[in-house]
Amino acid sequence: MYLFAAEGAEEHNPIIPLWQEIVVGTIAFALLCYVLMKFVFPRMEKTFQARVEAIEGGIKRAEAAQAEANQLLEQYRAQLAEARTDAARIRDDARADAEGIRQDVLAKAREESDRIIAAGKEQLAAERATIVRDLRAEVGTLAVDLASKIVGESLADEARRKGTVERFLSDLESTGAR
Repeated sequence: MYLFAAEGAEEHNPIIPLWQEIVVGTIAFALLCYVLMKFVFPRMEKTFQARVEAIEGGIKRAEAAQAEANQLLEQYRAQLAEARTDAARIRDDARADAEGIRQDVLAKAREESDRIIAAGKEQLAAERATIVRDLRAEVGTLAVDLASKIVGESLADEARRKGTVERFLSDLESTGAR
């Protein structure tokens, strides 16, 4: 089968490697491990560390930004609550002012109304007094004329006429009071 067998060499088993290959493979593996450990792994470690720091820094920045956002949100809510309170106070003050103005206007209107009514009453009383005085004079004159015709004598005398008129009016008032 093999040509090597004729020369007297033993037959080599392909499953078991040659010792020279094992030595070369071990040296190559050791050299590869040395290069990886000396140059590649430290750089990879630095890269991984930088990535970890970047990620942790990003997380810390995100947490700081979140905390700042929460603080700003709380400030906004506080300002909003304060603004609502101020708006409610302003509304209440405006309502109170409006009510005060309304009460003042009503009071002034009542005063004006009372003044007009009082002036009207005074005017009516003055006109009534004038009318009563005029009516007394007219009634007195008519009474004197009527009495002169009934009595048949002249009541032209002022004192007599005045006494007669007063007596007549007194009689009329007492009759009207009954």
